[in-house]
Amino acid sequence: MSDIKSSLDELMKCDGALGCCIVDYESGLNLGQTGGGLDLELAGAGNSQVVKAKMETMKSLGIKGEIEDILITLASQFHIIRPTSQHESLFIYVVLDKAKANLALARRKVAEVEKDITV
Repeated sequence: MSDIKSSLDELMKCDGALGCCIVDYESGLNLGQTGGGLDLELAGAGNSQVVKAKMETMKSLGIKGEIEDILITLASQFHIIRPTSQHESLFIYVVLDKAKANLALARRKVAEVEKDITV
């Protein structure tokens, strides 16, 4: 089991990692963050709305199951959003430099960290 700081430090080991945070999507508040390059508090709050919208859409469509992750691809960045299975209202948010990142390895790392995180 890893605490928030250890989990964030582990996520920053991903190639191309620019920043990451753990967010309570019900309130939009970051429980912890590290890195830079963008306002992670604003990004966490904004992406809380993304998670809520996806959950509502799944409910409306009658789609059962959980969100594994949400990938947002920008011109120069990848953004990975992964809800945590052990803590219903939390998600992990990772920002990667697209030119330096290995997306498959980053998604795998986020999944590993998500399984071990404690709050």
